[in-house]
Amino acid sequence: MRFNKGMRSEGGPGRTDPTLPQPHRHATRMERRQADVAAHRRDNPPIGLGGATFTFSLLLTAVGALVPGLAFLAAGRRRLGATLLVLTLIGLGILVWLATAGQRTALHLAVSPRALLLTGIALPVIALVWAIVVVGGYGAVRPLRTSMTQRGVSAAVVSVLCLAVVVPTVVASRYAFVQRDLITTVFADDKESATTRDDVTPADPWAGESRVNLLLLGGDGGEGREGVRTDTVILASIDTASGDMVLLSLPRNLENLPFPPGPLREVYPDGFAVSVGEPLLNAVYSVVPAEHPDILGPTDDLGADALKLGVGEALGLNVDYYLLVNLEGFRQLTDALGGVTVNINSWVPIGGVDSLGQRPDDYLEPGPNQQLNGFETLWFARGRFGSSDYDRMDRQRCVINAVIDQADPVTVLSQYQELAATTKDIVSTDIPQALLPAFVDLSTRIQDGQTTSVVFDNSVITPAYADYDLIRATVRDALDPPAPSPAPPSSEPTATSEPPTQVPAPTTAPPVVQSLESSCAYDPVVAEAALEQGKPPTRR
Repeated sequence: MRFNKGMRSEGGPGRTDPTLPQPHRHATRMERRQADVAAHRRDNPPIGLGGATFTFSLLLTAVGALVPGLAFLAAGRRRLGATLLVLTLIGLGILVWLATAGQRTALHLAVSPRALLLTGIALPVIALVWAIVVVGGYGAVRPLRTSMTQRGVSAAVVSVLCLAVVVPTVVASRYAFVQRDLITTVFADDKESATTRDDVTPADPWAGESRVNLLLLGGDGGEGREGVRTDTVILASIDTASGDMVLLSLPRNLENLPFPPGPLREVYPDGFAVSVGEPLLNAVYSVVPAEHPDILGPTDDLGADALKLGVGEALGLNVDYYLLVNLEGFRQLTDALGGVTVNINSWVPIGGVDSLGQRPDDYLEPGPNQQLNGFETLWFARGRFGSSDYDRMDRQRCVINAVIDQADPVTVLSQYQELAATTKDIVSTDIPQALLPAFVDLSTRIQDGQTTSVVFDNSVITPAYADYDLIRATVRDALDPPAPSPAPPSSEPTATSEPPTQVPAPTTAPPVVQSLESSCAYDPVVAEAALEQGKPPTRR
């Protein structure tokens, strides 16, 4: 039996010679389908393998920069894309919640040094990861072949997208550090005060009291002035439950401010006095530290402590904290808020010195809903040429009311960074840092509450000989108005009836509790009369 050489190889039985023609085997239907798919993928690769057009790849990169994860999902990298997308949605949800239902938490974080520090550190890390995602997203969807021009365009687009996500995040990080520096400077934990309570905790910030009393001081220090004169003295007594606030304004020329029992009363037994000049309220802040620097023991602001004690004694209240703002601060504050709107009923001077006969540089014109910038607000609050201290006191209260009404917390925080660098030199206070969240909550209630005011001007008291008993009685009635007494039953007088006793009319009318909405309202009669008289003469 002969064997065909082509049937077997020399390698042994059952092996074919690869050099010889092989018998033809037809491809199966599955093999043909797989071959067609492979050919189609070779001629039309998917996005993740370079199949996207140049324009479409840039569009996917941009969308992926806005919503991290979408570019990877389009490229078929589902696990990575889904993870990034879920993290993005979680972060977006947190931001939306903080801006809406979680505003209280957002405000608490904005005054927490620890939260601000973590935010400042985390944001650059997020920016770096975000930029890597943008670059990686383009790498996942880039075309298989690109020209030199297209490569240059894609590099520019990716760079711009990276800057668009990195720059705002880094700026926000810087703002977080600036805000933290402001909080830790103005509300430093190591500040000493001779008048704040030691038993106050964040769990019970008001120490069981239904009201917190905050002394608002406007310092009129500045270029050419020696020391700080507190020409604005307003006590804000706030109901901690409702947010209702009563502003009690004392004139700067109030004399012989009394002090409670203690060291200050021992040296000023008949009230505040000075060896030279008049013993005015606005001199207490600078004179007491100069004459008795250690009278109250360790404290960082003896002048403010002396005013807290004296104003509290004059009003019959305990003053919890103070906040001193140089009046120049009105300018920065107003500019950061985009201006404030007030009603002006008379010509308000800008500059001018009465004692020197120096006329103002200009005037603010009377009119309703006048939009003032920072410079104009400053002079609306402090201008006094040709008018009185009491007119200025009224305007200052209207500025406070305008800021409360027109500056919601979110707006203040969004613009607050413009103030931060200079506010450290403008504001001083003894409010503890630990109580800032409680004061944030209180500020939101104040906006929803009612604000009234009592002005102790020369229509009800004589500043040189103030009736402090009258002042204290008025404060009690303003904070806790007495219930109206029932009308006595009417009866016809008889012939034997004694004539009714004539009660002498009071010689001095008590101060009236005023709503700031009414006292700061536009008075068309007064304003039009001022306009008819024309603008007063100026230096120009």
